[in-house]
Amino acid sequence: MVEASGLKSGMVIMLEGELHIVASAGYHAGGGQHGSAVFAKLKNLKTGHIKELRLRPSDKLEEVALDHQEMEYLYTDGVGFYFMNPETFEQISFTAETMGAYQKFLRPSMRIPVQLYEGEPVTIAFPPAVELTIVSTPPGMHEHETSTFKAATLDNGMEVLVPQFIKEGDTVRIEVASGKYLERVRRGTQKS
Repeated sequence: MVEASGLKSGMVIMLEGELHIVASAGYHAGGGQHGSAVFAKLKNLKTGHIKELRLRPSDKLEEVALDHQEMEYLYTDGVGFYFMNPETFEQISFTAETMGAYQKFLRPSMRIPVQLYEGEPVTIAFPPAVELTIVSTPPGMHEHETSTFKAATLDNGMEVLVPQFIKEGDTVRIEVASGKYLERVRRGTQKS
């Protein structure tokens, strides 16, 4: 059990018999006739619905520990996204609603931690950033080398704004939550 005042983003709790992940939680000190409160946004892991709750700081909630199993992404048939346990070859699937914005970042053979509750898959623990390759982008303008951005198409079909010095073939790191450019990935050259 965890007190409402101890809720943190990313925690998984059991509420009304269903698993929810804490999207955000904030403590607000009370004043006058209003006592202090914790305002939390919880996302139902099965339906994706968001609940907003106002809790007393001392309210107790059931925290759930999820098991992690690295699985390999196989394919999608438009309805489900299929993953395989590389050790047992057991396959599981997630709906498009569960995958959400992560869909566009999946690549065949990509290994991703899947979170399980009592042996059943619940959600995936997608990395905060992924590396993708620039497929097309116009040449950079030298006078605007770092202060302006230009459009670029990534190998997953997404368009993103990148700095002027980025060119076709470069590998860039993209933030999954926002879909924004973070940095260029430099590959070290090794001498033998």
